Amino acid sequence: MSDVVVRIRGLEVAGRHGVHEAERVLGQRFVADIDMVLAHDRSTTSDDLADTVDYATIADDVAEIIAGEPVALLERLCRMIADRVLAEPVVAAVTVTVAKPQVAIRHVLDDVSVTLHVERDAS
Repeated sequence: MSDVVVRIRGLEVAGRHGVHEAERVLGQRFVADIDMVLAHDRSTTSDDLADTVDYATIADDVAEIIAGEPVALLERLCRMIADRVLAEPVVAAVTVTVAKPQVAIRHVLDDVSVTLHVERDAS
């Protein structure tokens, strides 16, 4: 079997996540990257969407999570996204990175991000 990884890169969504009240009131841009490792490689020969993950649906659902109810930590936001992706039976593992490009700290930087890797429970 071959490893198949479906990637979504640079999904930009406005959200209101953060520890500080101003982040929750004003909101800011979040950028998500998602790597989904499939449990099998059937789609490489079947050419059938039923044998893979529908990345359009995942992108829509992740955008809804980011735009939705605020959470304090990027770690929690990553877990919410990972849980949604792992609801797809064909996904064996997921790596989620969420970045805050406009983080309000006093240093010059490109962004602050958190990456979470979760594998489906084998049980």
